[in-house]
Amino acid sequence: MRMSQKPQPPSHGLAVCPDPECGEPVDPRDRFCGACGHELTAAAELPAGQDRPTMPIAAPVWPEAPPREPGSLSTLTQHPGELPGTDSGGRDLPTVPVRTDGPVAAPRGETVRGGGDFELAAPDPRAAVRVEPEAPSGTAPQPSGEAAEELCVACRAGRVDGDGYCENCGHAQPRERDHMERELGTVAAVSDRGLRHHRNEDSFAITETSLPDGRPATVAIVCDGVSSAHRPDEASAAAARAAGAVLGEALPRGTHPQQAMHEAIVAAAEAVTALARTEGPDAGADSLHGGNSPACTIVGSVVTDGLLVVGWVGDSRAYWVPDDRTAPAARLTEDDSWAAQMVKAGLMNEAQAYADERAHAITGWLGADAYELEPHTAAFKPDRAGVVVVCTDGLWNYAEAAEAMAGTVPADAALRPLHAARVLVGHALDGGGHDNITVAVTPFAPTPPGAPSP
Repeated sequence: MRMSQKPQPPSHGLAVCPDPECGEPVDPRDRFCGACGHELTAAAELPAGQDRPTMPIAAPVWPEAPPREPGSLSTLTQHPGELPGTDSGGRDLPTVPVRTDGPVAAPRGETVRGGGDFELAAPDPRAAVRVEPEAPSGTAPQPSGEAAEELCVACRAGRVDGDGYCENCGHAQPRERDHMERELGTVAAVSDRGLRHHRNEDSFAITETSLPDGRPATVAIVCDGVSSAHRPDEASAAAARAAGAVLGEALPRGTHPQQAMHEAIVAAAEAVTALARTEGPDAGADSLHGGNSPACTIVGSVVTDGLLVVGWVGDSRAYWVPDDRTAPAARLTEDDSWAAQMVKAGLMNEAQAYADERAHAITGWLGADAYELEPHTAAFKPDRAGVVVVCTDGLWNYAEAAEAMAGTVPADAALRPLHAARVLVGHALDGGGHDNITVAVTPFAPTPPGAPSP
């Protein structure tokens, strides 16, 4: 037997108003129709034990629209206070006077509180961009519990409270780490939250310093918080801050850049480990002895005259892109990941390994739950000018091979590193922006002929 698929309205034991012009459902126990007021002649009792069904809400009867003014294409204004209504208890709603004068602008520097009106100006894109003072050593800005008073990016009048909302219009302010940019004379970095993540768990630090003989040295550190761990944003920030500080102090003392990079990664690991809680009621969920402690990856570069040093733990990468694009580009790091291990063991080629769903499972990271720390460092002496790109997988997922990365880096990257970093972040966003994206671009110049080697 074939059943009809047309949905049938439930009756719920309701009768129908006998008025032919109404026909609305009515409860048999009601004496009058709730829609039209028609008197109901029958009041059947509900069977014993049967609950009173929920009554459908009848559509309100609005008054007719005010007449149109002569020669006008619109009707007269109808204010909410002129419409009838009752509250949930059946009482008439109070008539609220409607203001027809202009909005009351808040005095400059003051915040309007309470239920008064205020003027909400359209945001000015130029004024809405917050220009932060340069952080020491080019470190990415970190959240501070005592942030300076700032104006709302929407109304440009109200102060922003500690929770990130405007006290004037209630607009939520953009978080500081959603998009970060820093530019020094010889290096630039950009970090973006991407299109899928609810926060930015990457961080970076860039530094300009010098060796004891006065030769300049440029440092770039990029860290990627492990999303499956606790507080990954704090982990990446702590690691970048610690590594940048160590390199900024060790290089002027005469420490070899490769040794300084090793010490910087060790310091970054200690900083992330220190975030793990070892006491208190929450120790079991985030501790040195189990749980899921804060964790991140790290990659960094040091560029001096004629010498390029990179260091890393995890799957964040460093690339070499020569200015002469007819020369080959190169990837300078080897991932601590499942895919890299499969390729190294000869079990898969790169295409097969990185197509596997386990490809990005990292085998090395910084944090209390990490295996024995093995910082990787390498030194190179390129024979030509180019740029060093250090980045998280939020970028290289969209330009994995060295040739693909070189094809994405603008030709004038050495002259405009900040522009190049923005272009690379834009490339990842255009590709889908599935992860946080952070990249630092450092120009490299070979040692001039006859100059002493570092």
